[in-house]
Amino acid sequence: MEHSTGLIQAIIFEAADRDEIGGSAYGGQRSICCTPDLAKLEGCRPGEVLRRPSGDPHWPIVINTQFGGNSLFTKMESNDVYITKTGMYNLFFISCDPNLKGLLIRGKTVWKNPDGYLPGRMAPLMTFYIFMILSYVLLATIWFSQYLRFWRDILQIQNYITLVIVLGLFEMTLWFLEYHNFNSTGMRPVAITTWVVTIGTIKKTISRLLMLSISMGYGVVRPTLGGLTSKVLLLGLTYFLASELLDIAENAGTIDDISGKARLLLVLPDAFLDAFLILWIFTSLSKTLEKLQARRSYIKLDIYRKFTNALAVAVIASVAWIGYEVYFKATDPFSEQWQSAWVITAFWDVLAFGLLCVMCYLWAPSQSSQRYAYSDEVGEEGDEEEARSLTKGTSEGDFSLVKQVKNEKIVGSTDSFSLEDGQEEDKRE
Repeated sequence: MEHSTGLIQAIIFEAADRDEIGGSAYGGQRSICCTPDLAKLEGCRPGEVLRRPSGDPHWPIVINTQFGGNSLFTKMESNDVYITKTGMYNLFFISCDPNLKGLLIRGKTVWKNPDGYLPGRMAPLMTFYIFMILSYVLLATIWFSQYLRFWRDILQIQNYITLVIVLGLFEMTLWFLEYHNFNSTGMRPVAITTWVVTIGTIKKTISRLLMLSISMGYGVVRPTLGGLTSKVLLLGLTYFLASELLDIAENAGTIDDISGKARLLLVLPDAFLDAFLILWIFTSLSKTLEKLQARRSYIKLDIYRKFTNALAVAVIASVAWIGYEVYFKATDPFSEQWQSAWVITAFWDVLAFGLLCVMCYLWAPSQSSQRYAYSDEVGEEGDEEEARSLTKGTSEGDFSLVKQVKNEKIVGSTDSFSLEDGQEEDKRE
């Protein structure tokens, strides 16, 4: 670098104007820097970024910083750039000087929108989380009114549903506060984001284990999971770790989507465990439906069929949405559709909330929850009235699990089920 000058250029341009940066001489390879050949064609200065002014002669903006003499360090002055047109903007630091190979740049850029520091593609999520908070509050109000009303007859499975509701409300509130802090300060502390992500991962893990346990008949068909408990807990722990690592990598301290091998390594375990969970859930549901059919437990059978249908719809919707997400990102490499990108994230929260509402509807607290849960109904007497109680509730607003009928015939008791495993159940059947 002795007695020479090295040039670094910071160039700011809208993604829609990306074709105005660089050029190609005689149909050759596209070049960002102005070469002697391109200088003859474009009238640019060799050694600088080749740019063509767009409709606004002041855009794209180029800020020059130079090394002087044999200096090994140089400082770029702070600059304020005012953007008056909504769009997706890029900032590149480019050096066309071959002597500056291995250049190291340190510093930071600050981007602020009219409403705050939150990026445009994330800003709509603040409003979305407000709606989700209100939705969880409404669901919690309805659920807890029934929970407190029939607290003496609460099943263990209903306690887990209560936990998921509380964690869901807590998660949505924390996400809103985290985004609000980011929007106000322009900073996203890793510790705060990690805490929010962890709460969300705990809720997501418990929700999946709850659906798996319900599919196995826990709390309605069988009082315990028996020898499967350790396997379910091990799967839950593994899923929590995989999901936690992925969510932290995507959210903590960053506002951009991570890409490449790092994301692939984190996505694959999470996707594999999700697929395994879905397979296990539907396999367990199939066995549970067969048991209920054999026992002629028609009310429970109806509940599980509705639950199976809801899960099937959720899985189909998830697969379709994953396909749409892949298509969305493949056709928008420069994030020009940033205004609708928030929907990708919002869909999964809406889907999880929808499944939670289904479980609350099917397994709502009632005055006869415990008596009904481990009973075997034989025959169809009173089935229609019990079914109406299950799905529509009583005239007093009770959307209970089952309505006790005077003529109801109950065969067996909780002692009819083995606390160890399902083999004794099958023998008695």
